[in-house]
Amino acid sequence: MDRVWYKHYETGVPHTLDYPQAPLYKLLDDSAAEYPDRTAIIFGAVAHKLPGQPLMDASMSFRALRDAVNRFANALVKLGVKKGDRVAIYLPNCPQFAIAYFGTLKAGAVIAPVNPIYTPRELEFILQDSGAETIVALSQFYPKLQEVRSKTKLKNVIVANIKEYFPGFLKTLFTLAMEKKEGHRVDLAAGDHWFQDVLKDESTVPPNVPVQADDNAVLLYTGGTTGLPKAAQLSHHNLYANALQLRAWIPFAKEANEGFLTALPMFHSYAMTTCLNEAMLLAGTLILIPNPRDLEHVLKAIDRHKPSFFPGVPTLYTAINNNPNVSKYDLKSIKACISGAAGLPLEVAKRFGEITGGRLVEGYGLSEASPVVTANPVYGENRIGTIGIPVPDTDVKLLDVDTGQNEVPVGEPGELCIKGPQVMKGYWNKPEETASTLRDGWLHTGDVAVMDEDGYFRIVDRLKEMIISGGYNIYPREIEEVLYQHPAVLEAAAIGVPDSYRGESAKAFVVLKPGQTATAEELIAFCKQNLAPYKVPRSLEFRDALPKTMIGKILRRELVAEEKAKLAAAEKK
Repeated sequence: MDRVWYKHYETGVPHTLDYPQAPLYKLLDDSAAEYPDRTAIIFGAVAHKLPGQPLMDASMSFRALRDAVNRFANALVKLGVKKGDRVAIYLPNCPQFAIAYFGTLKAGAVIAPVNPIYTPRELEFILQDSGAETIVALSQFYPKLQEVRSKTKLKNVIVANIKEYFPGFLKTLFTLAMEKKEGHRVDLAAGDHWFQDVLKDESTVPPNVPVQADDNAVLLYTGGTTGLPKAAQLSHHNLYANALQLRAWIPFAKEANEGFLTALPMFHSYAMTTCLNEAMLLAGTLILIPNPRDLEHVLKAIDRHKPSFFPGVPTLYTAINNNPNVSKYDLKSIKACISGAAGLPLEVAKRFGEITGGRLVEGYGLSEASPVVTANPVYGENRIGTIGIPVPDTDVKLLDVDTGQNEVPVGEPGELCIKGPQVMKGYWNKPEETASTLRDGWLHTGDVAVMDEDGYFRIVDRLKEMIISGGYNIYPREIEEVLYQHPAVLEAAAIGVPDSYRGESAKAFVVLKPGQTATAEELIAFCKQNLAPYKVPRSLEFRDALPKTMIGKILRRELVAEEKAKLAAAEKK
């Protein structure tokens, strides 16, 4: 394979790396051994400044984190958790997540992260599919857990309280505030455990459980865009390798004492690797934001704690760009941001760079690849509109979308296929889906991309979200990119809707910036100036908000489902 992208690697970025055959928790152990007193976690107290009171940081050193992890691992073993058992983690971004994450791995068990906003039905599916017998849940989520518990294999329930790692004074105030709220009290069922109780009497010496690099570490459930979610089996080696690949990519991240602003939820592969695992590898500081939509907390945390690395998604950067109070905060500590999960519009990247002075570059990944696959060089040639070039030891090829057999020429669209040490072992208990997705060692992503002559890739769209109108292929992202260029547009999404003449036609959904006005006719006319006629949306609808995942990725599939429901209702009349 001709890896033309190597010539665009920044100085010091190697083509290949050495990967230790070690368990993932070695990241934490090594940093705790070398920097025991360095701050590992800062937990959100800055957002809760009270009148007349100083700012209070809730923090934890690497030594304290490692000791808590070892205690938790021993507690799991005492509860009967064996190697290979699944432990569900049902927590937002908080110190207990990191403790449960690495503690589960040290006990030889496998993590099944659960999205904190899941409904009881969705929670039940994850617990049943993973076969988890142990769960670590936030006290606020305990009632939902109780609703489905009898339908699962759960034996051990460990309940954490969000206030446990607040500073003393703030913890007291939080407790008093909660006592004023009706229904705040959580009474545990017989046999269930409070998080701090299971840690209390355990040894800080880790349990003697042999863990191999190829053992499963995490069952990472994908979003279910094509049906029920399925779990990517990520090994210790997969996740360790991806953390090393990312370290090699970031020029300033060479065991430096960097802060990682962690606004994205750690249950998701993106923050799990780029924040949690990466910070542990670099002995950096995780600055945890429990609610990714709490923009004021994000801005305060940057201003106060001066993080240098801020992984995010376009909607988060867009929100910061358009926040009316953004000038009140010092955001100049930001050195680099890698944007993922969705296409990064040109205007968003430019404006964010103007505000922070940092480099915002687009990358690409997916849960099945731990997730990082490609990225633009941080200080090298950043080709805005592309997902950059493959990270070390990662090969990418594009296969024709019709047969999936032949590589396409430079400049032609094809399905993005990946090979590298970060690629999953397969889907949990789904051999047919595994065989369909992993072929001859290559991960078939379902994403359509184009490669230029220098090895930079540009995502055109999802195979399954492509709009076919009058025989022409239309990629929604092309329409969205144009709409984002209009000064009144805050967010945009495009989908295909049924059309009796063309088969499908494009429809756009737009959220306007606060205080801005525009008409559908005006925006469609703007598209006509910038798109071929067959790509121009035939209709456009304004919304107050667009449906999103918890990490802020716009859900086109929900818009498609809404349009289908409207059509079905109209046909019944």
